[in-house]
Amino acid sequence: MNIKRTIYCGKALKVAVHCFLAVVMMSFMQLSVFAGTAENIGKKIDAGIHKISTYSPTATAAEISHKVEVALQTLYANSPTAKELSTLAKGVLVFPDIIKGGLIVGGQYGEGALITDGKVEGYYNTVAASYGLQIGGQKFGYAMFFMTDASLKYLEKSSGWEVGVGPSVVVVDDGMAKTITTSTAKEDVYAFCFDQKGLMAGLGLQGSKITKTNPAEK
Repeated sequence: MNIKRTIYCGKALKVAVHCFLAVVMMSFMQLSVFAGTAENIGKKIDAGIHKISTYSPTATAAEISHKVEVALQTLYANSPTAKELSTLAKGVLVFPDIIKGGLIVGGQYGEGALITDGKVEGYYNTVAASYGLQIGGQKFGYAMFFMTDASLKYLEKSSGWEVGVGPSVVVVDDGMAKTITTSTAKEDVYAFCFDQKGLMAGLGLQGSKITKTNPAEK
């Protein structure tokens, strides 16, 4: 048991360090752009996002799959709407553990999997960055329900999908969840952000980059 806990803690620490270094890298970028234009800042942040999105997964395929399964079960237990949408969704992309943090320049990183027909179809990471007054950290997850074949194909064929470009994405909070049904769901993708307490409000996904990865099996 102690050995298993040590291994788990070691991998958790690796994920945390991975994310921290990503944020630090972005923070160093600001030193050369304080005197630059907003356009230059945006370009440097985009370059940082691209570099981080190519990182090798820190968790194995089996670990990611297990976390995704647990996260979906918890989401469905807390949100009947999410469970209902899953009956019609062409695929569900789940990121169970996303770490977000920053100091002036912020970043977030997480690993997840795409589920189709009840099976893992592929593995992905999500990366995002922001520039502005911010400090601190946060841990959360999100699940994206692809309601059309076209939106799912867009994800699968993309070499790196930037949310906000392509399929329309609606982030669902507690209030909206009460009004959505399988008959009224008309958007391409519905996203549910969550933590251990349930659905989260106030989180935007626009600008996040989602990229397919190839984690080790074990």
